[in-house]
Amino acid sequence: MTNIMLPTPHRILSVLKETQAEYTFRVEYDGPTQHGQFFQLSIPKVGEAPISVSGKGEGYVEFTIRKVGRLTQGIFGLQPGDMLFMRGPYGKPFPVDDFKGKDLVVICGGTGMAPVKTMLNHFCDHPEEINSLYLIAGFKDINCVLFTEELEKFKRQEKFHTITTLDNSSAPGFETGMVTAHIPKVPFRDFADYNVAIVGPPVMMHFAALECLKNGAVEDKIWVSFERKMSCAVGKCGHCKINETYVCLEGPVFNYSRAKNLFD
Repeated sequence: MTNIMLPTPHRILSVLKETQAEYTFRVEYDGPTQHGQFFQLSIPKVGEAPISVSGKGEGYVEFTIRKVGRLTQGIFGLQPGDMLFMRGPYGKPFPVDDFKGKDLVVICGGTGMAPVKTMLNHFCDHPEEINSLYLIAGFKDINCVLFTEELEKFKRQEKFHTITTLDNSSAPGFETGMVTAHIPKVPFRDFADYNVAIVGPPVMMHFAALECLKNGAVEDKIWVSFERKMSCAVGKCGHCKINETYVCLEGPVFNYSRAKNLFD
């Protein structure tokens, strides 16, 4: 019988320093993943944490990790050639097939861009699959900006309308203000059909969703991700449970019509 809690070792191929606090690890992996899914990453005798897939390609997946605790501190000490333990992928992904042929709005804050980056890259590489894509990506300040090369690529894509913003400061190529300040620039009422994906800290997702509704979006067109809530990923520990919902089994991606009752 297969042990669903047993991780397996995977070789680290490269490590990219994104900021002082965030690194992207490229790891050997040959299996399928879907946009918005996550893996449980671990170091034996140190710990385990859920991390979303921020990139993927032939023979690898990528994880963009913020140094916030004992496990991530340990992962930051690993080098190319070292082994990282993984199990997964887990979770309900974004319904990307339903996004095709429509307008798409993506709103993300900080490392919240990681779970939507593979989806953004997909539509950037296949622009014929969408009518338009409005991206609002917010960061605390210029030293916290992630994925700079890809952001520039998104800005060059004709079907993308990309806004990058810094919370309380200014820099060339960036707006100023929280992501909510820029949501009124999205022409929701002009869309024939559309979807909205919001990922970031819970308070950011809450107010971004409310601002979208205020500007003409409807609840069942909005999707959010609760990937930060995960622990065991298989519905055994109860850490992610909100009311009667196990986020790891029924999420992390939820339609807002349901998610509005899950914020805690």
